Amino acid sequence: MEFAIAEERAYLLREELSPEQAKEKAWDRKASVFGSLSRLVFRPRGEDVQIVYSEKRYEPFWHVACRTSYIYDRYCKFTVPVSGPEVKRVTINDQEYVLGEQPRFILSGTEHCQEGDEKSVFVDAVTGEARDWEHYLNYGREEIRDISSFAPEDAIVVPPETRASFIVRQVLSDMLKAVQADVIHEDLVEVGTIELYLKPVYAFEYHWKSKDRHAVAEFDGLTGEMRTGGKTLRQQIGTMLTPELLFDVGVDAVDLLVPGGGIAIKVARAIASKK
Repeated sequence: MEFAIAEERAYLLREELSPEQAKEKAWDRKASVFGSLSRLVFRPRGEDVQIVYSEKRYEPFWHVACRTSYIYDRYCKFTVPVSGPEVKRVTINDQEYVLGEQPRFILSGTEHCQEGDEKSVFVDAVTGEARDWEHYLNYGREEIRDISSFAPEDAIVVPPETRASFIVRQVLSDMLKAVQADVIHEDLVEVGTIELYLKPVYAFEYHWKSKDRHAVAEFDGLTGEMRTGGKTLRQQIGTMLTPELLFDVGVDAVDLLVPGGGIAIKVARAIASKK
């Protein structure tokens, strides 16, 4: 079995929404961030709700794509029916087959087989949940060449908690298979994409003074979409992204057993460590 593992890469997605535009959106939506209570019952006056804190952060997600390819031959016998009981002998390519009581004969041959599978997933690197985030690849991005020095002054970098090795293992567990073959020409498992993306998010904390209630709204820095019920981090998380852990295949390696082969494959990646 042949394995091909792509070089891991990390990218920063460039925000489409500026901090000023995000704040303007936050002001426009401040009367609706407290849910149905503020929309239907006690609609707050504009001056009664204030933004007391704001932050920009980069949230991580993984894009992993895998492919399998199997090309092989297997020998088999084919049962061929004849047109009727009156047929007693059949000649094919100068080879004569004598029929018995049953109106059929058997040919030996080789089946030439080719099959495979492809799968691409996007996973929230904090929660581990699969997401429909392929559209984020349409936005501008820049590669993070030195992950250890990536520490923007104007934003919090949220470290991944779901390991790339876990995602690769989950994807391949649904794709790897044992084939019944006599001759194998290609038995390929390819992890073609292992990419970490950091997407910009603006978070605003609101205070409804007369009710003494707090709420948080988050705005996607690419699409501008608002999400309520979130949280603010308020400070740089005490976790570092280091190339030794992000790209070292020897750290926290995971063994995948090929069905029917008993071959251990190390395809793990570790992604973060605490200070």
